[in-house]
Amino acid sequence: MINLLQAAVVEQPGMGGFWIMMLLMIAVLYFFMWRPESKRRKEMAKFREGLKKGDKIITAGGIYGTVKEVKETTLLIEVDGNVTLRIDKNMVVADNSQLQK
Repeated sequence: MINLLQAAVVEQPGMGGFWIMMLLMIAVLYFFMWRPESKRRKEMAKFREGLKKGDKIITAGGIYGTVKEVKETTLLIEVDGNVTLRIDKNMVVADNSQLQK
């Protein structure tokens, strides 16, 4: 009878290894994905807030232009001659003056 009770008790594998693996996966995701993306987003927001008249920029659509007017959420850029476009600040992706050097 005791042998039947001992056979009924099955040892379960420890859950400690599972939780350690989960914590390691979260740590890897944080240090290799979330943290660098957050830093990049903060730098881009700082760059966009620092735009001023005369800056040469590139938009997300690949349009090269010079900033003519800066408002809270939009920019007026001169593309060529008297051609101007009003764009959202979030569409500026690069500083053209630094890329052409």
